[in-house]
Amino acid sequence: MPVRIDAMDRKILSELQRDAAQSLDDIARAVGSSKTPVWNRIRKLREADVIGPTTVALNAEALGFEATFFVLIRTSEHEADWQNRFLAALQARPEVQEAHRLAGDIDYILKVRVQNARAYDAFYQALISEVRVFNVTALLSMEEIKSTRALPL
Repeated sequence: MPVRIDAMDRKILSELQRDAAQSLDDIARAVGSSKTPVWNRIRKLREADVIGPTTVALNAEALGFEATFFVLIRTSEHEADWQNRFLAALQARPEVQEAHRLAGDIDYILKVRVQNARAYDAFYQALISEVRVFNVTALLSMEEIKSTRALPL
């Protein structure tokens, strides 16, 4: 059952999206409330799975992950066994930051973050050794113009 989100919840969620590490006092001040009601709302939103796990956004380039590839995959395999093996292979690879099943000519698109083209090739070789694909096209991102996980609340 979906949880009801009101204007105060949206303000709190916006603050958490902006900086989840800020103090409860800072969030309460920003949304015009006091600490206890804000904490209760955050607890309610966590229990309803509106708020997921809290993580830290790392600077990929500072850590040596300088290449982002968008990988377009077409397959002629659509059986449950193939899909299970494919999904398991993607889950096992930390390089895969996102994976989407698509409608249209392309079956899947992956966002793969690696150190360089050689690391991408190692990823590609490992993937195709585990699951059969019909066609793979890799597109190297030359520049990240915008990236956000924030929802437009």
